[in-house]
Order: sequence, then C-alpha cells, then structure tokens
Amino acid sequence: MNQRNRKPNRDTKRDNKRDFRKDDYKGRAPKRKPEPETNNRPEQQDDFVIGKHAVYETLQSERDINKLFLQEGIGGEKIGEILELAKERQIQITIVPKTKLDLLSDNGVHQGVMLATAAFQYATLDDLFAVAKEKGEDPFFVILDGIEDPHNLGSVLRTADASGVHGVIIPKRRAVGLTGTVAKTSTGAIEHVPVVRVTNLARTIEELKERGVWIYATDMKGQSYEKWDANLPVAVIIGNEGKGVSRLLKDSADGLLTIPMKGHVQSLNASVAAGLMMYEVYRKRNFE
Repeated sequence: MNQRNRKPNRDTKRDNKRDFRKDDYKGRAPKRKPEPETNNRPEQQDDFVIGKHAVYETLQSERDINKLFLQEGIGGEKIGEILELAKERQIQITIVPKTKLDLLSDNGVHQGVMLATAAFQYATLDDLFAVAKEKGEDPFFVILDGIEDPHNLGSVLRTADASGVHGVIIPKRRAVGLTGTVAKTSTGAIEHVPVVRVTNLARTIEELKERGVWIYATDMKGQSYEKWDANLPVAVIIGNEGKGVSRLLKDSADGLLTIPMKGHVQSLNASVAAGLMMYEVYRKRNFE
C-alpha cells in the first residue's frame, strides 16, 4: 500500500614534509620558519575544513584529504589526536604561520588547524531513502528553501544529525552550498548527514510525494506544529532567512505548520525554526 494512504490530519494543508612521530610532537606542532606571504590563495581546487572539531570528524570520515595545515607551535590534547589520525591515514602535514591560515580561511576562526580536502560530495534522493530504510524508519527529510547564510546551514546540519534526520535537500541557485564555514559550524555533522543539491525544488517535492512522503511547509498561517502527525514519511520545508518559504513551495505542500510565538518578533532564525521542527518529529516518533 502506498505510504501516502496513511492519512494525516488534513486540517493542515607537503610543503616541508616530515614523518611525525608521537614522541616528536607530544600534542604540539613543531615550530618552523614562516613561509613568505603571497597575495593569492593557493590550492583553489581544494575545499577547506577549519576548526578542531570539524577537522577531527573529517579525519574520521572516508573523505579524500589532500593536506593537513597546522599553525606553528599549536598544542593541546585535541591537536595531538588530530596528528595521530593524520599519521594513521598518511596525510601530508604542513606547519605554517598563523597568517597563512588566516589567508586560507578568509580570516575565519580556524583554531590553528585546517584540512585541504577533495570537494564536498553531494548525495542523491535515493541515498536519503536508503538511509531511512537501513535504520528501519519512515523517511524524515528537511528541505531548505534558499538558505544563504553558511552558519545557518551548518547549524541545521548539526541539529539534523542530533535529531535523526535522514537527509537535507537544498537548491543549487540562490542558496549556500557545502563550504568550509558550513563544515566548521556543523562541528563535523556535515560528514554524517547526506545533503542533496537539486536544480528545481518544486519538481523534487513532487517526486517526494510520488514516493510516499508528506510535505509540510512552515508558515505563520499554518496550524501549530505540535498538532501534526509526524509518524509517517515526512519532509519539512524551512524558508529563507528573510522571505520565508516561497509561494510556489507552500502551494505544493500538503500542509502548513507554524511555531506559536508570544513576542513582538514574528519570525525565528531559520536554523532555530528548523531545530524546533526536527526535535518535534524526534519527540513524536520516540516519546508518544
């Protein structure tokens, strides 16, 4: 029987190569002479992962990694663990001055460590359904309609991993993709939550419907998100930081959901709204 027959409440419509040994670094990167400054950012074909936690999670994943950059003199327990993982994977390690990391990260908060990796890999819709099937759960996806802030996307991925979301769907145009900033903000969740990047969200929604998924969009005029039936295959659409969910996608949805608010501000940050929706599904599926 088509899962869409499970009716919900329809009231809601090596530079400088070196073999690092544990006794050599003892959790600290050795010092070296600073490299000359350049005006051009090198390794333009690489994606960069910045920050201790994001780097650590990426080293534990199956992602292809080209090089580990460490700030000279950097130390600490987490740096020692990162160096151990890099040694195990035989990854090239380069010690650089802080100014070099500032350049590579576009002055991001790199915490003295970065990875140059192969480009972030996007998943397919089939991959998302496969994740749900492997876990023996009804599919639960999050669709992001034009999220432009990489910090918001990273935060959504972090919460998606924590709440058991099977995948996130984003558009190719007028939206942020998977970047180093997204990876850092997600604190490594980018390696665990599959992300699909599609050309046309409306067509993707129709395909999801055909595959038995109920679609819900966030909107101020919808019914309270606490009252909907999430114990079936669902996808929730979260709108752009400024404009919300587009009219086209709202019209394509099976229902509209709202998050009740008492204050003067009539909307929430996109990642906060997404987090509330994700944990409501988690709560309904695990505690009701």
